[in-house]
Amino acid sequence: MELNRRSLLAAIGAGTAAALTGCGTGTGTSAAGSADGPAEGEITLLTPIYEGAKGKKLLEGDILGGFRKKYPDVKVNVDYTTYDQLNEKITTGLAGGLLPDVLMMGVGWIPPFAAKGAIAELPEKLAETHDYEKRVLEPSRHDGKLYALPVVLDTRIVVYRKDHFAEAGIRKTPTNWSELRAVAKQLTTKGRVGFDPFSINLRQCWETFLFANGGQLFSADGKKPLFTDARGVESLQFFKDLVADGSADYSRKTDTGAPSNVQTGQGSMMMTTSALWVQVKEQNPELIEQDKLGAFVLANRRPAMLQGGTLVSQSASSKHPAAARALVEWLATPESILGAAQQRGSVPGLRDLSDTPYVKENQFVDLSLKNLQHAVSEGGTAAWMEIREKIVPTLEPAIVGDQSAKDAIAELGRLAEAAIGRM
Repeated sequence: MELNRRSLLAAIGAGTAAALTGCGTGTGTSAAGSADGPAEGEITLLTPIYEGAKGKKLLEGDILGGFRKKYPDVKVNVDYTTYDQLNEKITTGLAGGLLPDVLMMGVGWIPPFAAKGAIAELPEKLAETHDYEKRVLEPSRHDGKLYALPVVLDTRIVVYRKDHFAEAGIRKTPTNWSELRAVAKQLTTKGRVGFDPFSINLRQCWETFLFANGGQLFSADGKKPLFTDARGVESLQFFKDLVADGSADYSRKTDTGAPSNVQTGQGSMMMTTSALWVQVKEQNPELIEQDKLGAFVLANRRPAMLQGGTLVSQSASSKHPAAARALVEWLATPESILGAAQQRGSVPGLRDLSDTPYVKENQFVDLSLKNLQHAVSEGGTAAWMEIREKIVPTLEPAIVGDQSAKDAIAELGRLAEAAIGRM
């Protein structure tokens, strides 16, 4: 799989224009505002969200049902995929000149695909259509231009068991890593880890710690890795220290969708997302009813909350750009966003939705919205799609093996520099 992806990236690097031309661009969409004309024709939406039967019903019945009423001359075909397969699918489509008309992709993905000419610039006025939080729009831009609109956010926060804290006599949540390590030790007992940072993706977890330590991934122009300094090393070393203390265990991480260690009582704190609230409501509603769960934003040199999520963009090669643009705007309306957020337990990035019953009921979403000033996004370089896949296999040996944190970070830095150099 890796070799296929690498060869595809190499193939489209210099030949993107040819691939796009081969697909046919209709009226063209390379410049903002070029999707004028009636919204009509048959288009395809590629999406990694709206999972399962409920998600499909929400998208095709409710969200697209409203879209069809407003745009009866547009037919939308939906291509469902997963985030694990999304990059490969987009890259393959780009190489073959057969990109879907509308693409939903992750935070950090816009610069790589905008740099390749795969997605169309959007009119800046769309950034002002709704009351977006400023940080929410940052991942939608490349070189200062707007290429996507946010649909849902997925923040990384720390969730903890209030009852475990009370039993241990701990009266406040940690405000820095020294306190976090001490509390984790205090909460660790036979059969229970004090802190589980590993049940979310290691890439996302390490990035959250890096940002909380005052570090950055890349320079502002995206051409230099900055995570190779002491703050990046310290962030990885902290995981090693937790494991050495016995208060974290990489082998005890849980799979996505399975009851988490915090739910089962085998962990007192964990890094997670706001979606855990929905999972707990379905699997262990008593934890919410009995007010046993709390949450806080990770902090060390600064508070930091990783902001991931899903954005919607328009293919630069769509033969029906007006229809594609209309769908992009529709999927980013407050009504569409709220439906997607409720289904996934995600954070809606609109101030318009901050007082909705959904936000007020999901305490993890409410916490995230109140702390968006501390949100930091991953990515920031056109080489991100290659670099992101190397983070976990490069850092993991420092946690489960004998490699030092310094050596692992240095190796990741070399891989990042090489990837950036190939752009």
